[in-house]
Amino acid sequence: MYIIPAIDILDKKVVRLREGDYSQVTEYDVTLEEMIERYQSNGTNFIHIIDLNGAKNDFSNQQYLFDVIKKTDMQVQYGGGIRSIEKVKELIGAGVQRVIVGTQAITNPSFLEDLSKEICGNDKCSDQVIVAIDVLDEVIKYSGWMESSPIKLMDYVDKCLSLGFFRFLCTDINKDGKLGGAGVELYSKLLDHSPFIKLIASGGVSSMTDIEQLSRIKVESCVVGKAIYEGHISIEEIKNWNLESLMSI
Repeated sequence: MYIIPAIDILDKKVVRLREGDYSQVTEYDVTLEEMIERYQSNGTNFIHIIDLNGAKNDFSNQQYLFDVIKKTDMQVQYGGGIRSIEKVKELIGAGVQRVIVGTQAITNPSFLEDLSKEICGNDKCSDQVIVAIDVLDEVIKYSGWMESSPIKLMDYVDKCLSLGFFRFLCTDINKDGKLGGAGVELYSKLLDHSPFIKLIASGGVSSMTDIEQLSRIKVESCVVGKAIYEGHISIEEIKNWNLESLMSI
Protein backbone atom coordinates (compact mmCIF):
# COMPACT_ATOMS: atom_id res chain seq x y z
CA MET A 1 0.00 0.00 0.00
CA TYR A 2 1.27 3.46 -0.94
CA ILE A 3 0.73 6.68 1.05
CA ILE A 4 -0.21 9.71 -1.07
CA PRO A 5 0.12 13.10 0.66
CA ALA A 6 -2.89 15.38 0.13
CA ILE A 7 -2.88 19.10 -0.55
CA ASP A 8 -6.28 20.82 -0.49
CA ILE A 9 -6.45 24.31 -1.98
CA LEU A 10 -9.06 26.96 -1.18
CA ASP A 11 -8.61 30.51 -2.46
CA LYS A 12 -5.03 29.54 -3.43
CA LYS A 13 -4.23 28.61 0.18
CA VAL A 14 -3.33 25.23 1.62
CA VAL A 15 -6.19 24.21 3.91
CA ARG A 16 -8.08 21.31 5.44
CA LEU A 17 -11.82 21.10 5.97
CA ARG A 18 -13.57 19.22 8.76
CA GLU A 19 -16.19 16.80 7.36
CA GLY A 20 -16.17 18.76 4.10
CA ASP A 21 -17.63 21.82 5.83
CA TYR A 22 -16.40 25.04 4.22
CA SER A 23 -17.20 26.90 7.44
CA GLN A 24 -14.73 24.70 9.33
CA VAL A 25 -11.49 25.59 7.57
CA THR A 26 -7.97 25.29 8.91
CA GLU A 27 -5.41 27.32 6.93
CA TYR A 28 -1.72 26.41 6.94
CA ASP A 29 1.12 28.88 6.60
CA VAL A 30 2.68 27.20 3.59
CA THR A 31 2.19 27.48 -0.17
CA LEU A 32 1.30 24.72 -2.61
CA GLU A 33 4.71 25.10 -4.24
CA GLU A 34 6.47 24.76 -0.88
CA MET A 35 4.50 21.63 0.00
CA ILE A 36 5.29 20.00 -3.33
CA GLU A 37 8.98 20.78 -2.89
CA ARG A 38 8.93 19.43 0.66
CA TYR A 39 7.46 16.11 -0.45
CA GLN A 40 9.66 15.81 -3.51
CA SER A 41 12.85 16.50 -1.57
CA ASN A 42 11.90 13.67 0.79
CA GLY A 43 11.51 11.09 -1.91
CA THR A 44 7.75 11.18 -2.45
CA ASN A 45 6.77 11.03 -6.11
CA PHE A 46 2.94 11.10 -5.93
CA ILE A 47 0.72 13.85 -4.55
CA HIS A 48 -3.02 14.40 -4.32
CA ILE A 49 -4.27 17.93 -5.12
CA ILE A 50 -7.90 18.99 -4.64
CA ASP A 51 -9.32 22.33 -5.79
CA LEU A 52 -11.96 23.00 -3.13
CA ASN A 53 -13.17 26.07 -4.98
CA GLY A 54 -13.71 24.00 -8.09
CA ALA A 55 -15.70 21.44 -6.11
CA LYS A 56 -18.39 24.12 -5.66
CA ASN A 57 -18.22 25.51 -9.21
CA ASP A 58 -15.81 28.35 -8.46
CA PHE A 59 -12.92 28.06 -10.90
CA SER A 60 -10.84 31.01 -9.67
CA ASN A 61 -8.05 28.64 -8.54
CA GLN A 62 -7.87 26.58 -11.68
CA GLN A 63 -5.29 28.43 -13.76
CA TYR A 64 -3.02 28.84 -10.74
CA LEU A 65 -3.21 25.11 -10.05
CA PHE A 66 -2.60 24.18 -13.68
CA ASP A 67 0.46 26.42 -13.80
CA VAL A 68 1.92 24.83 -10.65
CA ILE A 69 1.23 21.29 -11.87
CA LYS A 70 2.89 21.94 -15.21
CA LYS A 71 6.08 23.04 -13.44
CA THR A 72 6.49 19.91 -11.32
CA ASP A 73 7.69 16.48 -12.34
CA MET A 74 5.82 14.93 -9.44
CA GLN A 75 3.01 12.55 -10.35
CA VAL A 76 -0.28 14.23 -9.54
CA GLN A 77 -3.79 12.97 -8.98
CA TYR A 78 -6.10 15.95 -9.28
CA GLY A 79 -9.73 16.62 -8.48
CA GLY A 80 -12.24 19.39 -7.96
CA GLY A 81 -14.57 20.91 -10.53
CA ILE A 82 -13.89 18.50 -13.40
CA ARG A 83 -17.16 18.74 -15.27
CA SER A 84 -16.35 17.71 -18.83
CA ILE A 85 -14.53 15.11 -20.88
CA GLU A 86 -12.59 17.96 -22.48
CA LYS A 87 -11.28 18.97 -19.06
CA VAL A 88 -10.22 15.38 -18.34
CA LYS A 89 -8.32 15.31 -21.63
CA GLU A 90 -6.78 18.73 -20.94
CA LEU A 91 -5.47 17.59 -17.57
CA ILE A 92 -4.06 14.35 -18.93
CA GLY A 93 -2.46 16.29 -21.75
CA ALA A 94 -0.93 18.70 -19.23
CA GLY A 95 0.77 15.83 -17.46
CA VAL A 96 -1.67 14.95 -14.67
CA GLN A 97 -1.22 11.25 -13.95
CA ARG A 98 -4.73 10.61 -12.60
CA VAL A 99 -7.86 12.73 -12.93
CA ILE A 100 -10.55 12.42 -10.26
CA VAL A 101 -14.17 12.66 -11.41
CA GLY A 102 -16.96 12.95 -8.90
CA THR A 103 -20.03 15.16 -9.13
CA GLN A 104 -20.42 15.02 -12.90
CA ALA A 105 -20.22 11.23 -12.86
CA ILE A 106 -23.19 11.15 -10.48
CA THR A 107 -25.39 13.94 -11.84
CA ASN A 108 -24.92 13.28 -15.58
CA PRO A 109 -26.07 9.72 -16.40
CA SER A 110 -24.12 9.61 -19.69
CA PHE A 111 -20.86 11.13 -18.44
CA LEU A 112 -19.10 7.95 -17.37
CA GLU A 113 -20.27 6.07 -20.44
CA ASP A 114 -19.01 8.83 -22.74
CA LEU A 115 -15.78 9.11 -20.77
CA SER A 116 -15.27 5.37 -21.04
CA LYS A 117 -15.58 5.53 -24.82
CA GLU A 118 -13.15 8.45 -25.04
CA ILE A 119 -10.49 7.42 -22.52
CA CYS A 120 -10.57 3.68 -21.82
CA GLY A 121 -8.52 1.02 -23.47
CA ASN A 122 -5.41 -0.90 -22.42
CA ASP A 123 -6.30 -0.37 -18.75
CA LYS A 124 -6.24 3.41 -19.12
CA CYS A 125 -9.45 3.74 -17.13
CA SER A 126 -7.69 2.59 -13.99
CA ASP A 127 -4.45 4.35 -14.84
CA GLN A 128 -5.82 7.77 -15.73
CA VAL A 129 -9.31 8.18 -14.27
CA ILE A 130 -10.30 7.83 -10.62
CA VAL A 131 -13.97 7.76 -9.64
CA ALA A 132 -14.53 9.64 -6.39
CA ILE A 133 -17.06 8.22 -3.97
CA ASP A 134 -17.67 10.49 -1.00
CA VAL A 135 -19.76 8.64 1.55
CA LEU A 136 -21.69 9.72 4.65
CA ASP A 137 -23.41 6.81 6.43
CA GLU A 138 -23.31 4.84 3.15
CA VAL A 139 -25.02 7.70 1.27
CA ILE A 140 -23.07 9.10 -1.68
CA LYS A 141 -22.55 12.87 -1.44
CA TYR A 142 -21.51 15.27 -4.20
CA SER A 143 -21.11 18.99 -5.06
CA GLY A 144 -18.60 19.54 -2.29
CA TRP A 145 -20.54 17.08 -0.10
CA MET A 146 -23.55 19.41 -0.06
CA GLU A 147 -25.93 17.15 -2.03
CA SER A 148 -27.04 13.53 -1.58
CA SER A 149 -27.42 10.96 -4.35
CA PRO A 150 -30.26 8.41 -4.40
CA ILE A 151 -27.92 5.88 -6.04
CA LYS A 152 -27.00 3.04 -3.68
CA LEU A 153 -23.29 2.78 -2.98
CA MET A 154 -22.70 -0.75 -4.23
CA ASP A 155 -24.93 -0.21 -7.28
CA TYR A 156 -22.78 2.78 -8.22
CA VAL A 157 -19.60 0.75 -7.85
CA ASP A 158 -21.08 -1.95 -10.09
CA LYS A 159 -22.04 0.64 -12.72
CA CYS A 160 -18.51 2.05 -12.78
CA LEU A 161 -16.99 -1.41 -13.06
CA SER A 162 -19.24 -2.26 -15.99
CA LEU A 163 -17.84 0.75 -17.85
CA GLY A 164 -14.22 -0.15 -17.18
CA PHE A 165 -13.46 2.10 -14.21
CA PHE A 166 -11.99 0.24 -11.29
CA ARG A 167 -9.87 2.73 -9.34
CA PHE A 168 -11.95 4.49 -6.69
CA LEU A 169 -11.12 7.27 -4.24
CA CYS A 170 -13.44 6.68 -1.30
CA THR A 171 -13.74 9.33 1.39
CA ASP A 172 -15.52 8.46 4.60
CA ILE A 173 -17.00 11.87 5.44
CA ASN A 174 -17.74 10.83 9.01
CA LYS A 175 -13.99 10.46 9.51
CA ASP A 176 -12.63 13.30 7.38
CA GLY A 177 -10.60 15.99 9.10
CA LYS A 178 -11.13 14.58 12.60
CA LEU A 179 -7.92 12.57 13.03
CA GLY A 180 -10.07 9.89 14.63
CA GLY A 181 -9.04 6.91 12.55
CA ALA A 182 -9.76 5.72 9.03
CA GLY A 183 -13.07 4.28 7.80
CA VAL A 184 -11.86 0.68 7.84
CA GLU A 185 -15.40 -0.72 8.12
CA LEU A 186 -16.59 1.14 5.02
CA TYR A 187 -13.53 0.16 2.98
CA SER A 188 -13.86 -3.45 4.07
CA LYS A 189 -17.46 -3.51 2.82
CA LEU A 190 -16.39 -2.14 -0.55
CA LEU A 191 -13.57 -4.66 -0.91
CA ASP A 192 -15.82 -7.52 0.19
CA HIS A 193 -18.27 -6.49 -2.51
CA SER A 194 -15.61 -6.12 -5.21
CA PRO A 195 -12.25 -7.56 -4.11
CA PHE A 196 -10.49 -6.63 -7.35
CA ILE A 197 -11.12 -2.87 -7.29
CA LYS A 198 -8.18 -0.52 -6.76
CA LEU A 199 -9.28 1.40 -3.69
CA ILE A 200 -7.73 4.64 -2.46
CA ALA A 201 -8.81 5.38 1.11
CA SER A 202 -9.31 8.94 2.32
CA GLY A 203 -10.38 10.53 5.58
CA GLY A 204 -9.49 10.25 9.23
CA VAL A 205 -5.97 8.82 9.04
CA SER A 206 -4.26 9.99 12.23
CA SER A 207 -1.27 7.70 12.76
CA MET A 208 0.90 4.99 11.28
CA THR A 209 -1.34 2.52 13.13
CA ASP A 210 -4.21 3.62 10.88
CA ILE A 211 -1.93 3.11 7.89
CA GLU A 212 -1.17 -0.42 9.04
CA GLN A 213 -4.88 -1.20 9.44
CA LEU A 214 -5.61 -0.04 5.90
CA SER A 215 -2.70 -2.07 4.57
CA ARG A 216 -4.07 -5.20 6.23
CA ILE A 217 -7.41 -4.93 4.42
CA LYS A 218 -5.57 -4.52 1.10
CA VAL A 219 -6.49 -1.01 0.00
CA GLU A 220 -4.24 0.05 -2.87
CA SER A 221 -3.20 3.37 -1.35
CA CYS A 222 -4.37 6.01 1.10
CA VAL A 223 -4.50 9.78 1.06
CA VAL A 224 -3.12 11.58 4.12
CA GLY A 225 -3.48 15.29 4.76
CA LYS A 226 -4.26 16.78 8.14
CA ALA A 227 -2.21 14.16 10.04
CA ILE A 228 0.89 15.48 8.25
CA TYR A 229 0.15 19.16 8.89
CA GLU A 230 -0.65 18.52 12.55
CA GLY A 231 2.50 16.47 13.09
CA HIS A 232 0.88 13.08 13.73
CA ILE A 233 2.66 11.50 10.75
CA SER A 234 6.03 12.75 9.54
CA ILE A 235 7.15 13.04 5.96
CA GLU A 236 10.08 10.80 6.89
CA GLU A 237 7.64 8.09 8.04
CA ILE A 238 5.78 8.38 4.73
CA LYS A 239 9.05 8.10 2.82
CA ASN A 240 10.12 5.00 4.72
CA TRP A 241 6.72 3.33 4.39
CA ASN A 242 6.55 3.95 0.65
CA LEU A 243 10.08 2.70 0.09
CA GLU A 244 9.28 -0.52 1.96
CA SER A 245 6.04 -0.90 0.00
CA LEU A 246 7.85 -0.54 -3.31
CA MET A 247 10.52 -3.02 -2.25
CA SER A 248 7.88 -5.60 -1.33
CA ILE A 249 6.18 -5.51 -4.74
